[in-house]
Amino acid sequence: MAQSADHGNDYTTHCKGRPVTSSDQNTHHNGDPQDWSVDSWSRKLDPQQVVYQNRAAVEKAVTKLRSLPPLVTSWEIQNLTEQIAEAQDGKRFLLQGGDCAERLDDCRPENITNRLKILLQMSLVLVHGLQKPVIRVGRFAGQYAKPRSSLTETRTVDGKEITLPSYFGDLVNAENFEPTQREPDPHLMVRGYQHAAMTLNFVRALIDGGFADLHHPEYWDLSFFGAASLSEDARRSYEEMSGELASALRFMENLGEKTVDDLTRVDFFTSHEGLNLLYESSQTRQVPRREGFYDLTTHMPWIGERTRDLDGAHVEFFRGIRNPVGVKVGPNADPEEVACLVRTLNPAGEPGRSVLIARMGAREVSSKLEPILRRVDAEGVPVLWVCDPMHGNTRSTPSGRKTRDVQDIYDELSTTIDIHHRCGTHLGGVHFELTGEDVTECTGGASGVTENDLEHNYSSALDPRLNYAQSLELAFLLAKRLRNQNGSN
Repeated sequence: MAQSADHGNDYTTHCKGRPVTSSDQNTHHNGDPQDWSVDSWSRKLDPQQVVYQNRAAVEKAVTKLRSLPPLVTSWEIQNLTEQIAEAQDGKRFLLQGGDCAERLDDCRPENITNRLKILLQMSLVLVHGLQKPVIRVGRFAGQYAKPRSSLTETRTVDGKEITLPSYFGDLVNAENFEPTQREPDPHLMVRGYQHAAMTLNFVRALIDGGFADLHHPEYWDLSFFGAASLSEDARRSYEEMSGELASALRFMENLGEKTVDDLTRVDFFTSHEGLNLLYESSQTRQVPRREGFYDLTTHMPWIGERTRDLDGAHVEFFRGIRNPVGVKVGPNADPEEVACLVRTLNPAGEPGRSVLIARMGAREVSSKLEPILRRVDAEGVPVLWVCDPMHGNTRSTPSGRKTRDVQDIYDELSTTIDIHHRCGTHLGGVHFELTGEDVTECTGGASGVTENDLEHNYSSALDPRLNYAQSLELAFLLAKRLRNQNGSN
């Protein structure tokens, strides 16, 4: 993806004790680096570099993408930035969720509708529980590329070991373990754009149309309330919250309040990991009457745990755009490095631009999150803290199947809330991998999925996702936990 690494940078200063390049110092007042360009990332090291064999085909695909209309608009991005700034002040809460990796073949109305439905339902539970607006951000319309721990994969086929490129998502190659399928194909970037555009058009039509009476919880599939695994207290709590939400919204509806109309015609934003920098940079441009460059593939791209190196290609690219940018932060992150990242990506300290997505794991969060929170808070740059309780809790069963347990997910959320309270900061959002389908990929929860059930309907190509019941149950749990925390302040 990137060209050869450039290791000749002259380190001239330090960011609270850690070196940063001279390029990090030369910035405009609005945060746009003077020495940055749309393709300056290509001189940096990309640890997830995809090797395309046909350079002419790459140029053809990039040229085509540059000529196409943007997938999102700069004013939508600015709207999201303003809402994130309010969330940084505790006035909103961000809900981000969707597929681990979208498939081009899954660009079908029922799949899109189900994902959107569960996110909107979860958001209404959180609106009611937190008594504040929720920013709805979907891992939709572009989550076609995935990082891998190895650039290649080796399998034994017909008694012979065969090594092929790893599957990097449908934006790069195909899942089938065959040489022609695993060969990175640059035209898939164009196909990814086309499917993202179709997904966005359908989502916008659903949102504009009010989408299926989502303000009536009595119409939702709440059958998990009757699960045998639920305690009587938990069942009563869910039912009471659902009843309160339904009654409140019906009362407002009878009064003709505009708020009800706002709940059916909501802002909805998209996000994806900005892994393939050829794809991201080809849709990055200046727009009339606004300063700086916007990545118009999505409203909020994020940098992954494997690509957040301060001197790497991804930080180089994303430091120059006007979008709000998320950064995944795992348990091995150094607090000083995270503080440098925040300053590098948002040197002017603008509100609404920085989102840190902590993904520590239930076993690591209690010891690893607090030092990072305190160090970044001392940096003075506005940050929205989001918890991703999915990626740090992935484990493999004895059969080799990846899964996550709902209890681990909730434990990380709950511990994160406590740590924020202790540090004087606040949890401003959550990030889930989920689907509206009745999959059996994560264990636990009131739906009662066990390890023995995983093979019944395990359809994810990569990481396990929460199913409909597990997602909605976690929304109820989170709303109650946050409401109790806020009530104790």
